[in-house]
Amino acid sequence: MVVKLKYALAVFAGLFAAYLSVTPSVPYAHAVDIAGKSPRSRITYQQYAASAFQALISRYYTGSGTWNMCVPATCSQRNLDWGSDSLTYALYLRWQFTGDRTVPPIMQALTSTARLYSAANGGWSDGPEWDAVADVREYQVTGDAVALQKAEAAFALVDSTDVSRFALGACPGIDYQRAYGAGGGIKTLETDSNYIKAALLLYQVTRNPSYLAKAEVKYQAARRYFLSPGAPLYTAHVLDRGGQCDQVRGLFFASVNGNMIWAGATLASDTGTARYLMQAVATAKAVGRVLSDGTGVFTDLQTEADVVEPLVEGMYLLATADREKFARNWLIAAASAAAAERAPDGAYGRFFNGPPQAGPITAWQANGGIAIMIAAAKLDPIGVPADPWFWRHAVFVPDDRSLPPGPRGAVRLSLTGQAIAITGYLGEQGSKPGHARILIDGRPMTNRVGIWQGKFSGPQALPDQVLFAWRWPADGTHRVTITADPGRPPGSTYFHMTGYYIVR
Repeated sequence: MVVKLKYALAVFAGLFAAYLSVTPSVPYAHAVDIAGKSPRSRITYQQYAASAFQALISRYYTGSGTWNMCVPATCSQRNLDWGSDSLTYALYLRWQFTGDRTVPPIMQALTSTARLYSAANGGWSDGPEWDAVADVREYQVTGDAVALQKAEAAFALVDSTDVSRFALGACPGIDYQRAYGAGGGIKTLETDSNYIKAALLLYQVTRNPSYLAKAEVKYQAARRYFLSPGAPLYTAHVLDRGGQCDQVRGLFFASVNGNMIWAGATLASDTGTARYLMQAVATAKAVGRVLSDGTGVFTDLQTEADVVEPLVEGMYLLATADREKFARNWLIAAASAAAAERAPDGAYGRFFNGPPQAGPITAWQANGGIAIMIAAAKLDPIGVPADPWFWRHAVFVPDDRSLPPGPRGAVRLSLTGQAIAITGYLGEQGSKPGHARILIDGRPMTNRVGIWQGKFSGPQALPDQVLFAWRWPADGTHRVTITADPGRPPGSTYFHMTGYYIVR
């Protein structure tokens, strides 16, 4: 595996240099720094963004109005729901920031394959709302009335057509994820935060005041039921079995917190109400404070139920429209770290602070890294990452271990170094078991998503996946512990690793 990583990095160097040499819009002047493995690369964020965009349209885009759900293309191709939609969002960012003329034809093709929702599609509530946001983005680029029609139909499915299926239970102000509360009574902020975002986008493109009013009502309901009592962060799930509504504490998905940051900042702009911006800023600062590794870089946790692009959008809006310096710093820090995780084909894994991923990279993983480079290029086009070869001397330690059964079972790793990345398979236990709890130097992570290794909807398990990554400011002796989550039923946690990389 050490040889594999070194080979991957060498291939990355050659491919990146070759790509830069044939791309007229990207200067080649400093490409030799990467080709020569210089520890002080002068490749700029503008160049990283161009390469990320190329991976998006040549590797993930199929050429026929759908997205590959992983690269290499061994998974499905689709244009539906959050994995594919997150790539559409990243494509929109590229167009928004650069006006790239290659984007509109792709958006037009995506519009043609997007689902036109009707009452027959009312099994789930979150999928239509993810799609509604993507449809509006397509409309903003193309001006195609069909895209707007599909956006309004997707939004209306949850808003009115199927209100009797989702707006039920003890807290009907927020929506069940599945019709009539099937699947355990889960209500998800994936539905409601995207409802808010879709309503605000529809208000912006139609100027229909009813959309703005709907967004404000749903925003207040989301804050009432999903806002964590311990920090201004939003958990992803509430359980409503008809008697009362209980938060599933600490499921701090990047997507829903990003959507709520974006919604607060946008509501403040659209309504002139200052408290919305204050709430957005508080959540964004909490993301930086609570959901980062020891070096201050955002650390997402391994679940294919989450995407990071919406968080990049939310932070970017604060950094630019609202001139919040901390948000700009968050974006640049994430991009600086992510340069070291770029794979040879130009794709980015889930972990901004991790190494290049040797195995397939899914759409759910790649969208964040692509978006962060596009955003960094807009904020600081000639800036360069601090150390894009951070993992070049990583040592791989083969270590095939699984979480022992029982509430006290644990996998304990002791290391001397400044970074660790744990590897294993994704999806080897189907789609349900997961939420392995992580403790860093004896302290449990605030985010209780954990390592949700089974949450993958692909047809087969994916090897060589980065399951977790963490950096510390300097070398030291550290402990990483993986345990069952005590807040979950016995036997519901699954974890299996194949080894780990260490940077000393």
